[in-house]
Amino acid sequence: MIHIENIHKRFGTLEVLKGISLDVADREVVAIVGASGAGKTTLLQIMGTLSRPDEGLVRIDDRDVFSLDDRALSRFRNERIGFVFQFHHLLPEFTAFENVCIPGWIGRRPKAEVESRARELLGLMGLTDRSEHKPGQLSGGEQQRVAIARALINSPAVLLADEPSGNLDTKTREEIHRLFFELRDRLGQTVVIVTHDEHLAAMSDRRIVLSDGQIVR
Repeated sequence: MIHIENIHKRFGTLEVLKGISLDVADREVVAIVGASGAGKTTLLQIMGTLSRPDEGLVRIDDRDVFSLDDRALSRFRNERIGFVFQFHHLLPEFTAFENVCIPGWIGRRPKAEVESRARELLGLMGLTDRSEHKPGQLSGGEQQRVAIARALINSPAVLLADEPSGNLDTKTREEIHRLFFELRDRLGQTVVIVTHDEHLAAMSDRRIVLSDGQIVR
């Protein structure tokens, strides 16, 4: 599903990633862990095509993603990659339902198809009765479940999550952790998670440890 080969990334004279190579299989849940500054988020951003590497190859869903021009890359990102962030990034003026629909509307998919899929995903998240609420009316865990539904609206090849439970209480954090594995089992989703949460990392199929821009375990 994901093939990363000899990835280097520099910011000025600082080399943040130093020859990272990694494969993630279809339907695998992989956790990337390491100290702050190890390069975890930079690697996830490159994996998600939000940042281009200075050197190296990234293939996702059998596509050499950085061989695409900017327009084609944006389209690929919208259709094939779902993102979940620590702070949700929901649009406050829209309902949960509308927030979930937005990537589908951006991708110009048929309106009825997008709305049907959004209702299905909100139901899967246990949020049917909260779909017309705006983010400010939802708990932190509910907001994160809306964000996960939004990430899945276009049926992406891979779901990338950056500290998805880092801003939640213990009980809600456990619920979000279990949800990722339910998505793998029910939807066949491939998931890559950057996390400081060792419990979540231990639950994953594989735990990748980064240190000083390199995979050490």
